[in-house]
Amino acid sequence: MDTEATARSISVEILIDFEDNGVLDYSRANKLESRDRAEVREYVQNILRRRSYLDFLIDQFSNVKIDEMKSSLKNILRLGVYDMVFMDSTPDYAAINESVEIAKYSLGSRTGDLTNAILRNLQRDIDDLPKPNFEDRTKLVATTFSHPEWLVKRWTDRFGEREAFKLMQANNKRPSYYIRANNLRTKTENFKLRMTKHGIEFEESDWLPGYFKVDSVAPFISKGWLDKGFCQVQDIAAGFAPYLLDPQSEESVYDLCAAPGTKSILMSDLMNGEGDILAVDISSERLDKLAESALSYHAENIRVRRADATEVELDETDAVLLDAPCTGTGVLSKRADLRWRRDQDSLDNAVQLQAELLDSAAKMVKKDGRLVYSTCSLEEEENMEQVMNFLDRHDNFEMQSVEGYVPDEVIVHGGLAYQTFPHKHGCDGHFGVLLKRTS
Repeated sequence: MDTEATARSISVEILIDFEDNGVLDYSRANKLESRDRAEVREYVQNILRRRSYLDFLIDQFSNVKIDEMKSSLKNILRLGVYDMVFMDSTPDYAAINESVEIAKYSLGSRTGDLTNAILRNLQRDIDDLPKPNFEDRTKLVATTFSHPEWLVKRWTDRFGEREAFKLMQANNKRPSYYIRANNLRTKTENFKLRMTKHGIEFEESDWLPGYFKVDSVAPFISKGWLDKGFCQVQDIAAGFAPYLLDPQSEESVYDLCAAPGTKSILMSDLMNGEGDILAVDISSERLDKLAESALSYHAENIRVRRADATEVELDETDAVLLDAPCTGTGVLSKRADLRWRRDQDSLDNAVQLQAELLDSAAKMVKKDGRLVYSTCSLEEEENMEQVMNFLDRHDNFEMQSVEGYVPDEVIVHGGLAYQTFPHKHGCDGHFGVLLKRTS
């Protein structure tokens, strides 16, 4: 067999590593051309979005149950089934042949023969595939929509089945992306002209200025506009927290848990590159990248400091942004891997860390200063319940209205918070509140 790496073979390697070690490392694709690297990301995320359903289909057409297979065989078959069922542009014979060749090369000829038999069994019924039919309702829904059972139960109990189905369906769609024009390097109108000149289709948002919905970020990467700092990839819901903090050009601002720094850079833009932003993060590697990005974006008022935000002691400042580490259940469309990384323990651990971070952040805010707390989670324990518990511990803070800072469509809790949902708002799921220190 020709052992040259392909987008499919590298995708399988990444998926195996993720299943065995919990690591999603795309650096394996660096040896490929840029177009193939993009294809790898598409394969990996799409297979993870459909993993439970793909496994169900494999079980229907295999004499060997998927739970008894090695992770290498599982992911070779997932790739082949995904290609056959969801990729209209890939002929069945091509999907079968490449999967078989990958299996033969990595696992031997007998496994190649088994792969061939399973995929050809499926091919014979490709127009009338079986549907999940489990007595256990939670398992049925989890398999159909490829979400973990613990999360399916939470969401159906909280939202009801119909609403939970819509949310899970949105998570399984290929996401759109937002590009934000960076006014420290260009002007929004000029950036629009630039996109139009190069034939890039976009939809300008009326929620926040300078945000454009696009189908792909590939053109912006290939033209070097990200590297030059003309724009950044940032979901519009991720922009709400900096706008809610409303940093002023004469102020000092802390951005805790700041890496990769897109919110720091947006705040620098809002401050016209003036004032002072201290970006704090525990990862020195991620901070180095943040510092490089700040230079590219002409965000020269950003300083970086490596520190654990639960322990660091800083002088009181005008405004603090805490975009807290969370379960990420609002971004499962872009980060399909997260649905297989998270469980109830993950949620409990996130809630504990967020409480510690909030307590630490509270010490950094001046009297009459502002604290914005935000997550990319949909879970109440991480969001409003977390905020209410914080207020019970800190009677010198009070919630402020978010009206006028974020779109009316996303305002919840009587004007005291915002919450976006992928299936309702066409963007990632984010939550945020504005807190003021009163004494």
